[in-house]
Amino acid sequence: MITEPSSKDLNCALRLTLLLTNLCRASPSPSKIYLISVVMSRALAVLSGQGRIVQLHPHLLLFWQLLMPAQSVLVKLSWMRWHTGTDTGGSVRVPAAYCGIFGFRPSHGIISTTNVIPMAQSFDTVGWFARDPITLTRVGNVLLQLPIDTTKQPTRIVIPEDCFQCLTSPIDQISHIVNKSMEKLFGSDIINHENLGDYIHHKVPSLGKFMSNTSENQTSGIPSLAAISHSMRLLQRSEFKANHGEWVNTIKPNLGPGISERVSEALSETCENIEWCCAMRTELHAALCALLEDHGVLAIPTVPGPPPKLRVEAHTLELYRARAFSLLSIAGMSRFCQINIPLGMRDNLPVSVSLLARHGADHFLLNLAQALYPTLKEQASIAWELGN
Repeated sequence: MITEPSSKDLNCALRLTLLLTNLCRASPSPSKIYLISVVMSRALAVLSGQGRIVQLHPHLLLFWQLLMPAQSVLVKLSWMRWHTGTDTGGSVRVPAAYCGIFGFRPSHGIISTTNVIPMAQSFDTVGWFARDPITLTRVGNVLLQLPIDTTKQPTRIVIPEDCFQCLTSPIDQISHIVNKSMEKLFGSDIINHENLGDYIHHKVPSLGKFMSNTSENQTSGIPSLAAISHSMRLLQRSEFKANHGEWVNTIKPNLGPGISERVSEALSETCENIEWCCAMRTELHAALCALLEDHGVLAIPTVPGPPPKLRVEAHTLELYRARAFSLLSIAGMSRFCQINIPLGMRDNLPVSVSLLARHGADHFLLNLAQALYPTLKEQASIAWELGN
């Protein structure tokens, strides 16, 4: 039974939210983040009552989402072995890459999002972070509503060199590390070096509608992926507007810079190209299924490079964001599962790579990552030692 909390309880929880937010902003630290996450968990438990499920107020939801990167930090610090998180556009994969830990976005719709307030429901997923691949797989065995698949041997490995050319950092050995690792474990016969942008351009007819209309084309490096990213953004804005537009217009919350502009853009969306976006999503799913087949994997960078610096120039940040969402949109628009695999530290910065598999091949992808991880770490160490 879903119930609304009383006004007294809600007011108390919102006051607690504001207090904790200000506390964290004033002097953030790992111990304080941990304390805040525990207290918030207890506060939500109090609100839920005994045997009841509370529909979270948007203020509480926003605060909980703000803690998502903090949860990945706690896993990195070994204070937690694993933690759940929601991933709509990259909120598990990106923090995992920045913190040098494992992060998993499951196939869309495989794990129930019942009682999770939707952001954009056709993209919302419940994923998780973990310190090691064994824990990541064990969590998947519990959460994934799929038959257990023990397959570890891929039938095809696609390494799109154009995606690795999107890297903004000088760490250009990642595709080499992936290639050598796959070759060592599975041989070279099943490895394919594709130009993913060209493949998508030829296999997704609806792409042409957006190829000349996206400013991201000039910054993402791969025009077809920029169009996919643009389409994903339009769909997410449309769904966000339907879900939260009335609340935002009524309450008029005081949102911070960046968030405020994105919410305004979502609410002003006309949704005139939604049918084209949906067609593109269907075509992309079919194209990538044909590319990977049942037990194929696609290896791409999770993000274009290390986390952007705090005071980076606006143009540089926009370039980074465009390239990041071009990569992140592949799993989002295809509904495929994706895993972030940390390779280690290079120049004191975390380096990672992602593997994607078809919708429903989640157990296979987790098993493959667990089998592949030691070899990836070994090849990364060799490559970086030779590069010094």
